[in-house]
Amino acid sequence: MDYSGMFDEAIDALKAEGRYREFANIRRKCGEFPVARHYPADGRPQCSVKVWCSNDYLGMGQNDLVLSAMHEAIDRVGAGSGGTRNIAGTTHYHVMLEKELADLHDKDAALLFTSGYVANDASLSTLAKLLPGLIIFSDAKNHASMIEGIRHGGCEKHIWRHSDLEHLEELLAKADPERPKLIAFESVYSMDGDIAPIDEICDLAEKYNALTYIDEVHAVGMYGPRGGGVADREGIMDRIDIIEGTLAKAFGLMGGYIAANANICDAIRSYASGFIFTTSIAPVIAAGALASVHHLKNSSVERDRQQERAATLKKRLADLGLPVVDTPSHIVPVMVGDPVKCKALTDQLLNRYKIYVQPINYPTVAVGTERIRLTPGPMHSDEDMNALVDALSTLWAELELKRAA
Repeated sequence: MDYSGMFDEAIDALKAEGRYREFANIRRKCGEFPVARHYPADGRPQCSVKVWCSNDYLGMGQNDLVLSAMHEAIDRVGAGSGGTRNIAGTTHYHVMLEKELADLHDKDAALLFTSGYVANDASLSTLAKLLPGLIIFSDAKNHASMIEGIRHGGCEKHIWRHSDLEHLEELLAKADPERPKLIAFESVYSMDGDIAPIDEICDLAEKYNALTYIDEVHAVGMYGPRGGGVADREGIMDRIDIIEGTLAKAFGLMGGYIAANANICDAIRSYASGFIFTTSIAPVIAAGALASVHHLKNSSVERDRQQERAATLKKRLADLGLPVVDTPSHIVPVMVGDPVKCKALTDQLLNRYKIYVQPINYPTVAVGTERIRLTPGPMHSDEDMNALVDALSTLWAELELKRAA
């Protein structure tokens, strides 16, 4: 049996399709974000680059309050947590952070996980097992972690066309009214940048007696008067049963969580393997996240500046005829439509212009919708934007990419 050959064949297939992924070896420069140091794999000299694809949307990974809280925590308690949450791994920082997150979303309780992926996988799969006969209605563009969680739960599921309320109601109306139901969806969809009709989904949930589960991963910290997400901005967090979020994007660290009624959090805490059998996040991470969440509850400066940067970049790209998607969110997708050219585009941006943008190819997006996904932040200057826009305009012509209609 040629095991090595099988692995080689699998990798060669990806390369032939133009979607083999390469990691950029970068080192962020503390206090100078979006500047990073790039270490090319081919032996070329290291150099400074500007990062335009980070999910540290607000630069909170560089915030002095966050860094100070982390330094204090590591000096006080050391590095790791020392165990699972059940065995020595629940520190005072974890408890305080869960209280802060529950308050952020106006819920009774919150529950920390090691990542947003694990939060979705563990929570949705556990809900399927806790609610006998559960039917989950999942938006067609839900994140892979939600899809895996629903699959692991093994319950009946129905996939409704993306943000199509009529299709969702059609499926709900066909379901047995006596069976428990849950509608799972996102607020901001990270690759297209569109926003779900949350209020209308909640109307259907009430009409058909279904629970609601919203993934606000790309919205927490970014929207609402206190950064609670799109549901916070719309004033409807009370209509959502379970809010899932991350500490790894706008809050600038790592980890995930859910916020809900106390009995929901307690049940998932008590039954979810993905929570029970893994070491808790390090206290230093929890301390930094606590400082970040608290700061963004009281400051809108960062998100206001970020929204301005995103709107400005969209307009400048559109004025040049580049196929930028005019999203209602902070995400700036620019469509390429070819995996090979998408990779060539980002390689040239990095090698010639010292601009780091990662190509987005299948399976992250559908075949034929390959793109770059730009995430302008509050720390990107006008000069940074000029350099990006000029480089994209030049490369679009050189690579003979399609312009907007």
